Amino acid sequence: MLKTALEPLNIEGSTVLADKDYGSRENRDYLTDREADYCIPPKSNAKEPWECDYHHYRERHLVECFFMKTKDDRRIAMRFEKLARRY
Repeated sequence: MLKTALEPLNIEGSTVLADKDYGSRENRDYLTDREADYCIPPKSNAKEPWECDYHHYRERHLVECFFMKTKDDRRIAMRFEKLARRY
């Protein structure tokens, strides 16, 4: 749940970028109560979809791609695959 991850942080005045899985009413109310904005796209089957700034949401995708690339580079740099045929 989003609440347990954000509990120790001061999120007042910030925008939380999250995946569709975190778009529950409970999570959105938690963020609003903490005076934080959220950028969470609604699921396609949401009965009452809310607005989402998809231009801002794309920033989250860029960050995820960056971390995937660093994980890939780490795998090669740390030689997790130590077989000679893989090099």
